[in-house]
Amino acid sequence: MIRRVWPLVAASIALGIDAYVLAGVLPSIAGSLTTTAAMVGLGVTAFTAAYALAGPLLSGMLTRGGTAGALLIALGVFNLGNLITMVSPGIEVFLASRVIAGAGAGVLTAVATATAAAMVADHERGRAMAMVTFGLSTGTVAGVPLGMLIGDRLNWRWTMGLVVAVGILSMVALAATARSIPPLPGVRGPVFGVLRSAKAAVGVVAAFLLGVASLGLYTYLLPMAEEQGLQGWGFALVWAWGIGGVTGAALVGRPLDAFGPRALLIALPLVLLAGFAAIWLFASPVAWLVAATLWGAAGWSSVPTLQQALTGDRPEQAMQIVAFQMAATYLGSAAGAAAGSSLLAAGTDAGDLAGWAIVPAALATLLTGWLGMVALRPRAAQRAVAPVCEATP
Repeated sequence: MIRRVWPLVAASIALGIDAYVLAGVLPSIAGSLTTTAAMVGLGVTAFTAAYALAGPLLSGMLTRGGTAGALLIALGVFNLGNLITMVSPGIEVFLASRVIAGAGAGVLTAVATATAAAMVADHERGRAMAMVTFGLSTGTVAGVPLGMLIGDRLNWRWTMGLVVAVGILSMVALAATARSIPPLPGVRGPVFGVLRSAKAAVGVVAAFLLGVASLGLYTYLLPMAEEQGLQGWGFALVWAWGIGGVTGAALVGRPLDAFGPRALLIALPLVLLAGFAAIWLFASPVAWLVAATLWGAAGWSSVPTLQQALTGDRPEQAMQIVAFQMAATYLGSAAGAAAGSSLLAAGTDAGDLAGWAIVPAALATLLTGWLGMVALRPRAAQRAVAPVCEATP
């Protein structure tokens, strides 16, 4: 049954490319649209903001007309936004197009992840959700360098054409399998109702902090390496981080299904902390390559681990919870990048950014540790007092 998830993986690959590809061709876009790199950079902010708002607010509304229809509409909006980006005549249209693409991406991520979990048996839920994350990481790791290469050889508009092409192919695949896509439970109550649960709220905050630490710091991987005299290793470090991320997302599903998320909720943030500490304290290329690989693996595999932890006992709310979790992750990425920029502007050495990233990573570790040790206690322990309660008159 797990094979049925692949059309959703294809869609998530397109999302992974689009989320980060602009950074690699930003100067080219600025020159083409006769504006500044800072203005083009607002496109990333527009995408992230639309993503964060649309996922929680619009996912439930769209799925009322059917899951397959919601997926196709979200992917269609995403493709339309990227197509407009591709042909943008000026910065105004460019920024508007990033809002459209971000809105489609936010809805698509939430619905696709919940749908993947609903398409398989309970013992395959972890693998199914991890496969969507695998698509996101693969799109980022393989698609972004490919997009940069296309931009260098042709121009940035062809780079966006790559995103559109992958999006259209995934839309065709989804349309061909629409009849096999199960309906998702309807959304009941207010949109923010799921956050009344302490476990869900803590998980969303943890996702934000992990986004700040992991994805936010990734923005400055090359300047950090240059500061330590490792500028010649930049390409290798980027690929080490990416290969670690793809591998982690690909492999984490089976342990999640076999053993549950409790141990991983504690172990993965600790691995992330160890990677940041190694990058901060050492200047050895070998240490950095190992640390970057572990950083990518822990950062990306923590996404489906949190999803399994937060939705395992409430599959009927999976879409809403994932929408908030992924919105928090992308907002954390933007906040981390902004914090890094502010630190550099204030005179902080790029080599010290990994040390600063330890702070949000440590806070995330405390929260995920609470989830693993308290919120996900074995059911037997939670029911230990049940016989006493039942015997009470």
